[in-house]
Amino acid sequence: MRNAAMLVLPERTRILVDGVERPRARWRTIVFHKPRGVVTTRRDPEGRPTIYDVIGQDGEGLVAVGRLDLATSGLLLLTSDTRLADWIANPANQVPRVYAVTVRGRVSAAQLAELPEATLRKASGRESHLTVELREGRNRQVRRMFNAIGHEVTRLKRVKLGSLELDDLTPGQFRDILRAEISVAFPGAPVREV
Repeated sequence: MRNAAMLVLPERTRILVDGVERPRARWRTIVFHKPRGVVTTRRDPEGRPTIYDVIGQDGEGLVAVGRLDLATSGLLLLTSDTRLADWIANPANQVPRVYAVTVRGRVSAAQLAELPEATLRKASGRESHLTVELREGRNRQVRRMFNAIGHEVTRLKRVKLGSLELDDLTPGQFRDILRAEISVAFPGAPVREV
């Protein structure tokens, strides 16, 4: 069939290009510690470094699950399983995303009450350290939340996605994860078998 709009199940459909069957990419998923100053894209028209520049050839065939902005560091999942990526990114699935946040100034109890997603870890007159848990990843959401109560975010790091954590990965490092880890971290998520 030559209908480009036809929906297919990659697990069950043979795909031919110019009459030649294309082998499926092997299933692979990695947890990557995205450094600050790196964009979550394959190529950047402004010439900034990308996550694929940092990962190198190990990033071939992988797509990022969601995004972290230029100034945000932390846990980023990359996978060859696009159905899994779509499932995790879908707000209906309520996948938790946990961030460590540093803001300028002391966040008061009254301000904290306006942010039910935030937990204060420690505060001084100079800065406050908080943990924020969100169930969907909207663009610059954490920064907008704190701007709304008068505090500028100075550091933002995603430390957890589902039940996956950064553990001891340093910025720029990554590790492969197994299908079994995905099943535990994201209960109900579809995981490609082959």
